Amino acid sequence: MMISTAIHDADAGPVDSAAYRLGFWVAVLIAVTTAVSFGLALTAVPISGPHCPGSCVTYPFTDDVVAGRFPKDYLWMYPAMLLALLFVALIACLHQLAPASRKVFSLIGLALAVPASTVLLTDYFLQVTVMQPSLVKGHTDGWSMLTQYNSNGVFIALEDLGYLMMGAALLPVAAVVAGPSRIERAIRWLFRGSFIAVVGSLVIVSVLYGTDRQDRFEVPALTVVWSVIIVSGLLLAVHFRRALRQQTPLAGD
Repeated sequence: MMISTAIHDADAGPVDSAAYRLGFWVAVLIAVTTAVSFGLALTAVPISGPHCPGSCVTYPFTDDVVAGRFPKDYLWMYPAMLLALLFVALIACLHQLAPASRKVFSLIGLALAVPASTVLLTDYFLQVTVMQPSLVKGHTDGWSMLTQYNSNGVFIALEDLGYLMMGAALLPVAAVVAGPSRIERAIRWLFRGSFIAVVGSLVIVSVLYGTDRQDRFEVPALTVVWSVIIVSGLLLAVHFRRALRQQTPLAGD
């Protein structure tokens, strides 16, 4: 029976048309934004740390080579900040659409997504509003611990934490995409797989290198999470659009 903009389902609760529409656009935007971030990040070739391909800059990372990388090496952080915000919005949409019996899982995911986004936003915002102007003006006091070029610095540590929490946020959210369709099954496995891959990478890198991880964890964690967001974002967009047309709940089992 039609109730306002929702259709009631005895097991899964109301189908919220507004949330499905918002979820569709958020899913599309996050997939596109992540792809743009990824593409720009690939142009920022590492010039320090274990992934440096050639002659690398070293502490205190104020070499002329670093100055020459401005602003190209910072461009990817702008869409990455939007990505962090969209990630919270996407989890919030999934939480809104989750049936009552599964909302505890999406709530846990949302509780992890918010600090993950906050950490990454803080990290990137500091780089583009503090480190960029400091580099241009030659104000490099305290530069070494904060710059993205220090593979043992604050920037990498915050990215490690942010993407670890993003991967963790996707695990409980997988429980709310519980339908039997191939798209829903793919989304579940992507969410679960991202958690396993991120945590597994952290364990392996920590066992091999201890606390001297540098960017050995950050690179695979970012790659896994971004890849999963791109693919699952597109799949969720298709799922939301189909569900909106058919007026079916997010989880019907």
